[in-house]
Amino acid sequence: MMAEAFEFTGKDGQTLRGRLERPQGDLRGAALFAHCFTCGKDIFAARRISRRLAAQGIAVLRFDFTGLGHSDGEFANSGFIGNVDDLVAASVAMAQAGLAPGLLVGHSLGGAAVIAAAEQIPSAKAVAVIGAPADPAHITRHFSHVTDQIDQNGAAEVSLAGREFTISAKFLRDLQTVTLTDHLHNLHRALLILHAPTDAVVGIDNAAALFTAARHPKSFITLDDADHLLTRAADADYAADSIATWAERYLDPTPAPQTDIAEGITRVVEADPNGFLQDIHMGHHHLKADEPVSFGGTDLGPSPYQYLSAGLGACTAMTIRMYARRKGWPLAHVAVDVSHDKQHATDCDNCDKDNKIDTFTRVITLTGDLDADQRQKLIAIADKCPVHRTLEAQATIHTTENG
Repeated sequence: MMAEAFEFTGKDGQTLRGRLERPQGDLRGAALFAHCFTCGKDIFAARRISRRLAAQGIAVLRFDFTGLGHSDGEFANSGFIGNVDDLVAASVAMAQAGLAPGLLVGHSLGGAAVIAAAEQIPSAKAVAVIGAPADPAHITRHFSHVTDQIDQNGAAEVSLAGREFTISAKFLRDLQTVTLTDHLHNLHRALLILHAPTDAVVGIDNAAALFTAARHPKSFITLDDADHLLTRAADADYAADSIATWAERYLDPTPAPQTDIAEGITRVVEADPNGFLQDIHMGHHHLKADEPVSFGGTDLGPSPYQYLSAGLGACTAMTIRMYARRKGWPLAHVAVDVSHDKQHATDCDNCDKDNKIDTFTRVITLTGDLDADQRQKLIAIADKCPVHRTLEAQATIHTTENG
């Protein structure tokens, strides 16, 4: 991934600062991330989830709300509505940079904020919330002991997560007057709710309330025994992977075609230098290749050998279909199962050196009112498919460096 500083102007003229994580491979879409209450853009979950999404082709902006982290302004004067305004301003800045966010992701109170902001962000097609409260006023319990003082003096100092914050009457009023019900009814975007049943900060009943109030399309994913802040890397990665997979149907996963590729050329471009994810371009077609998680990949696409097996299977089915069509035979359907492994060579000259050869096992299923002779000929014609012949022959590969 490529991270860069990203600054923009908030509604009241304050400078808001964030980090933009860009994918190194093809761009599948853009996302805007809202952090939890009083946390900031650099909290572990925000960093981990943003980088994981970027590794999967989604550019992500995470920024500090007004008065937090590196952003200007007064936290006490921002409030929940101010957070919503900050998100809208961030979306405008992203659009001006050519990265209009199609996905909004919010953690804890940030989840409530993205739900409230979505109506004002036209580019947003999907909203994902992690450990979000159903009622923004839920967080007032963290400073309930000073609410009387806030009412009397207009503000009070509270200690939250080891830091001092000024909570103003406006901030408190925002939390107490804003409800998410109307926002959920008017969301008109796909909603994904991620929540841990054992969340000790925002109870699972909040997820149930959000899900009940929302309209379809809506989905829920449990985070099992994750804590509220997703302090375990595995929990943050799981949340990010789940969001990326879910959002794919709502974002445009196909990158712009690379027009400089000559006819007949297949171009493979590394998408994740920390793993094995590859973007494959063939004309106007786009595919992904990867390795399983057990081999250090992210399992976002078939492995190279699976593609090789797919080529053999597809060519086999096409060859059988063309032959049956030309003969006018009643072949209703053809399916080909292909598996690949390496087996000990039985006819090599140096078997004592434990030589192995690649072996493809092909199982063909023919459906239709075919007689025995027709079936036998169709199975035999499978060996005539061009990919089969290429694999059985000794191919030559010429390699040069582009530079």
